Amino acid sequence: MLLYHAGFEYIRQPDVHYGRKNADFGQGFYLTAEEEFAHRWAKLRKDQKTIVNVYELEVANLCVHTFQRDAAWFQYIYGNRHGKADALEADVVIGPIANDTIYDTLGIITSGFLSPEESMELLMIGPTYQQITLKSERAVQQLRWLRGDVLTEAEVASYRQQVEAEQTTYQKLFAARLEELTEG
Repeated sequence: MLLYHAGFEYIRQPDVHYGRKNADFGQGFYLTAEEEFAHRWAKLRKDQKTIVNVYELEVANLCVHTFQRDAAWFQYIYGNRHGKADALEADVVIGPIANDTIYDTLGIITSGFLSPEESMELLMIGPTYQQITLKSERAVQQLRWLRGDVLTEAEVASYRQQVEAEQTTYQKLFAARLEELTEG
């Protein structure tokens, strides 16, 4: 499985213990199998290179859990975001990215302002992009770094324009549905 991770350094040996525990799939190293999406995820940082690391993951002998955009997926994300212990025993978790982490929604979905059912409705809005999260050292041992592609400032700017256009569409859909939910 080819995987991609955008950042500002060459990451040959990722650390699954680094990062937020309250992310969608809990603590781990987040990647995508979608090269185009990894490029769109890239950002600029002053005096640093923007790098898309490319990896190959051998999934044989790993416990891989795959989520669909459904109630089980939502419950897992909601639990992680609210600090519940991650009870899923998996080396690798594959599933849709919750769009509110890509597009700015001011934390409305998991703030407690909405019911879980209303939150799930809002998380179903917009396009579906897959994320792959390495959750264990075993998974990291089966990950092979292939290369790091450096993106130019112009390339990153072009990809960010695509994200901004998509974000505008998403936020309109999100606002309309949020209004329906809060008026009802």
